[in-house]
Amino acid sequence: MDFIFFFNSALLGVGLAMDAFSVSVANGINDPLMKRCKTFLIPSVFAFFQWLMPMLGWILVTLVAKAFGVFEKFIPYIALVLLLFIGGKMIYESLKNKDEDENEPIKTGFIALIIQGIATSIDALSVGFTIASYNLFEAFISSLIIGGVTFGICLIGVFIGKKAGKAIGSKAEILGGIILILIGIEIFLTGIL
Repeated sequence: MDFIFFFNSALLGVGLAMDAFSVSVANGINDPLMKRCKTFLIPSVFAFFQWLMPMLGWILVTLVAKAFGVFEKFIPYIALVLLLFIGGKMIYESLKNKDEDENEPIKTGFIALIIQGIATSIDALSVGFTIASYNLFEAFISSLIIGGVTFGICLIGVFIGKKAGKAIGSKAEILGGIILILIGIEIFLTGIL
């Protein structure tokens, strides 16, 4: 492992973290008053999945490459469905709860956060092809760097979203839902084109 190894792993982390960054911003917009523990939980979940998916990809590539090839074509569809569901639910809940308490933001629950983590990192499975020549230790370290970079980027995204959420007030949940839907569409279109 040399400088190029670490540099390439960090660049992979930056590239893979962009969808998770956008969702982190949406989560911050959706809940501008979120507590400190959740502020750190969101990037932790995204970092975990951005570490896990390249490792799973590496395992699939090294052990069962044929099975991965069959699965890879479904990745854009899975991400689209998951993010459309979560974004649509956020918009629906925002509109449904509009009359009840306009000042109370709709918080993203743990299950929704896990789904977001999977949806935004599922394309990282393909990184297994990129790191297929690595041994297990190198693949682990590379994935760990990707996860660490994702954590930092997503933490910044949450803070940006929280500031924006405070500024736009009661429309924050709708904007957050729209952002998630747009990310799902972007992942889908990028994956199939």
